Amino acid sequence: MSATAPHQKKPNLDSVTTINQDGSRYFLHPADVRGGFTKWRRYLGAFLLFIYVAMPWIPINGHPAVFFDLANRRFHLLGLTFVTEDLWLAFFLLTGLGFGLFYLTALAGRLWCGWTCPYTVFLEHIYRRIERMIDGDAPARRRLDAAPWTSEKIARRTIKHALFFLVSAAIAHVFLSYFVSIPRLYEYMQQSPLAHAKAFGVVTFLTFALYGSFAWFREQFCIILCPYGRIQSALTDDNTMVIGYDANRGEPRGKPKDPNAGDCINCSRCVQVCPTGIDIRNGLQLECIGCAACVDACNEVMVKLDRPKGLVRYDSYNGLTGKPRKIIRPRIVLYTGFLLLGAVVLTLFLRGLHSADAEVSRLVGQPFYANQEGVRNQFELRMVNKRNEEVTFTVQAIDAPKGLKLNGVETAITVPAQGEITRPFFAVIPAADYSGRFPLKVEITVQPGDIRIENEISFLGPSVYAFKEQLEAAKSDPTPEAEAPAPQ
Repeated sequence: MSATAPHQKKPNLDSVTTINQDGSRYFLHPADVRGGFTKWRRYLGAFLLFIYVAMPWIPINGHPAVFFDLANRRFHLLGLTFVTEDLWLAFFLLTGLGFGLFYLTALAGRLWCGWTCPYTVFLEHIYRRIERMIDGDAPARRRLDAAPWTSEKIARRTIKHALFFLVSAAIAHVFLSYFVSIPRLYEYMQQSPLAHAKAFGVVTFLTFALYGSFAWFREQFCIILCPYGRIQSALTDDNTMVIGYDANRGEPRGKPKDPNAGDCINCSRCVQVCPTGIDIRNGLQLECIGCAACVDACNEVMVKLDRPKGLVRYDSYNGLTGKPRKIIRPRIVLYTGFLLLGAVVLTLFLRGLHSADAEVSRLVGQPFYANQEGVRNQFELRMVNKRNEEVTFTVQAIDAPKGLKLNGVETAITVPAQGEITRPFFAVIPAADYSGRFPLKVEITVQPGDIRIENEISFLGPSVYAFKEQLEAAKSDPTPEAEAPAPQ
């Protein structure tokens, strides 16, 4: 194309670069960059993409490494199986991620955003690589944007957006496989969309959402929607490692041969490669995601000029201004304490988790029944097997009053692999042995593994005085009566 590439917009601190003065969108086209940080970011991005795709394929204990089986209310995570009753552990996961992010931000700024954030990984390592492959480098992309709609431009746009859409659909299908498993996903794909309308709806929504985000919205998500950049000022201080410009060394800017100029030659290479369109020389800004593209770009220029690297570098504000940097400081100590406390508590709770679970609850209805035979309570036993093999549950009352019997659970109960069974049973105590309400302790033994689970529930009944009156009345009236609950 012969058209001249439009001039790149100059960033400022009054407004974001991606919005023009009239409120219209200014599309960024970051230039390619080479360097150590860029290389390691690509290696890490490829590894994270591999993990995202591979997790549903890797079997651990008979299930995918990460599988949220909503249909059966089972959640499999790296060999551990959790049921709905274990969801409270998500509190530790969420708070741990939150404090971990605070900890990382206090130490290294927005390193998460530029290196491991899923949005950045998808955008930089998939969609922008496709765009560069189809449309060319940054100047070529700007020329193509400004060029009239020719057959070549239409062909490039069609191929690029078709690839964008296919990649979006692939990412959406992989996401769905975390909830339905790969075999079931393949089965769904061979059937009519209406046969699994919910799953098809989720994939369709995600596909269009991903396509819209990465084909058009792009860095606007990081600048406008993501709150992380706005709260970083509360999480960082002058000792936090960020990406900054060494003004003492770089100013005043000038030509390479000017003896009175600093090391910055005002080539704007750091601006050209920035994925959010800022000028790092204006200071740390909320749009900066810490990707280090400007660091590699500036180092490349410094090498060509035979000058030391590090004019733009990872450093703290204190380091950039020549002051010593402190790593150990109050907020780091506080975040470390919270993380250690959470890790200890989580470890203790995880040690208490078993591969099987059991719970005794009272059946809906009358709390108890009393007659000449005795007092009866009705309960329900719910047994959950998290293993990939069948197990047996044995139920018995411990520290029980004389004469108490559990009817309905006299023999061992076999629960199939990954199964769940509910079994009603009755706790009955003879009239002669009844002496009032008492705590009923039920011990459930699970084999193999000799897991012992203890449940305690109240055995309810009438007051002893009222029960004796009822029995005396029944003796004096030989007419049989229907069983009914005694007065409470």
